[in-house]
Amino acid sequence: MKTEQELNSDILEITLTILNKYPELTKYIEEMPVTIPNTEQPEINHKHLENYYNSLVALVNGYNNNNSEPSL
Repeated sequence: MKTEQELNSDILEITLTILNKYPELTKYIEEMPVTIPNTEQPEINHKHLENYYNSLVALVNGYNNNNSEPSL
């Protein structure tokens, strides 16, 4: 299991990949429910980070599958 620091690093890396290689996907990052907290002081824990990372990977892989590009 990855640490929260490792997950944050992975999230940063895939986010930068999206910004640099797939800028057309950035609008979907803003629409992800995990990025829109439903409370004033949301608690960010390991599970939230893991779900967010997995959703970013799924976004890129889904895009690549539809455009015949290699997946992450």
